[in-house]
Amino acid sequence: MAGHAGPGEFERALLAWLGLHARFDHSVVFAYRGSARPPMLYETFSPAESHVFVALYQDGAYLLDPFHRAAIGGCEGFRRMRELAPDRFYTSEYFRSYYSQTGLAEEVGFFVQLPEQTSVVWSLMRLAASGPFGTAEVRGLRDLAPIVLALCAQHWRDLPEFGEAGSRVTTLPLPGSDLDRARLWASQSLTAREGEIVNLVLQGHSSDSISRLLHISTGTVKVHRRNIRHKLGIHSQAGLFARFLSLLNETG
Repeated sequence: MAGHAGPGEFERALLAWLGLHARFDHSVVFAYRGSARPPMLYETFSPAESHVFVALYQDGAYLLDPFHRAAIGGCEGFRRMRELAPDRFYTSEYFRSYYSQTGLAEEVGFFVQLPEQTSVVWSLMRLAASGPFGTAEVRGLRDLAPIVLALCAQHWRDLPEFGEAGSRVTTLPLPGSDLDRARLWASQSLTAREGEIVNLVLQGHSSDSISRLLHISTGTVKVHRRNIRHKLGIHSQAGLFARFLSLLNETG
């Protein structure tokens, strides 16, 4: 099936089938491997929409995306964004500065694990005007997940190396190696623990959530956050997010 389909033919056929079971406004497929810049495999956006959903995302926003974190963590099957997002995701600076630009009411995805620590995530999206997916639609998509995962695993079983010359996967240049975010924050005089906490704060975790994840007290988390603000000379989530993007640009 994958060997005989023309460019985009498989994706259009699968989307048409999924459309019989749920309404959605947009769809995009990304491949992930660690923190490497993810190639886009398929999209349904206009050029203006693609700037937000693809270009800005690939420029670094993906590193804070719950879907990216779940994919590289081995997640497989059907998931809703609300099931994966940290407790403060919808009030995080990442959400305000980037994700809100998408105008989405909800995003759901099929997570497919491939060899070589690579995963593919096929996202279905509903805009604010359409509202979230209905309960019956979500149930129907979950039921279809085993079939979708099997088809996608077959279709992308020979996914080329990231950045491979002539690859049908890559539309934008990829970095030569994964971004080392620990080293990124070390360049700002943060300790390894402070770097962990910065990354979790940027993803949308509260101090209580970070406390549970790192098995330290909430008070200790708050001390670390205070030290981080002092070292970086910033006093807001917006300032932290801006510093993150600046460091990514310098690294890239």
